[in-house]
Amino acid sequence: MERIPILRMGSYLLVTIQIDMQDQTALRLQEDLAASIEQNTARGVLIDVSALEMVDSFIGRMFIGISDIARILGAATVVVGIRPAVAITLVELGLPLSGVRTALNVERGMALLDKAQRGELR
Repeated sequence: MERIPILRMGSYLLVTIQIDMQDQTALRLQEDLAASIEQNTARGVLIDVSALEMVDSFIGRMFIGISDIARILGAATVVVGIRPAVAITLVELGLPLSGVRTALNVERGMALLDKAQRGELR
């Protein structure tokens, strides 16, 4: 089973998903990310999904789960790079990622994490 690398950038963790995610890979990512947030006392997580061409309901729920877990552990989460076709699919599946912060690209995502860390976002 492949592991998705988690990189530390200051007080943030960066996850770049470069493969089509299988359910087991997604579950492993969720576990690895929770452990990394704790080990690194991360204040934010940025997940770049720009390489994903399609998602299913399980992967959509996984993003929601990661965001919830990170929030409970004290870290904000931003998902960036969602392609239009992926956004349409998520909405059609009834998973508009409510409660998950999203941004168009990494630069905007980092700006959102900075705002969250300063307490400017709720």
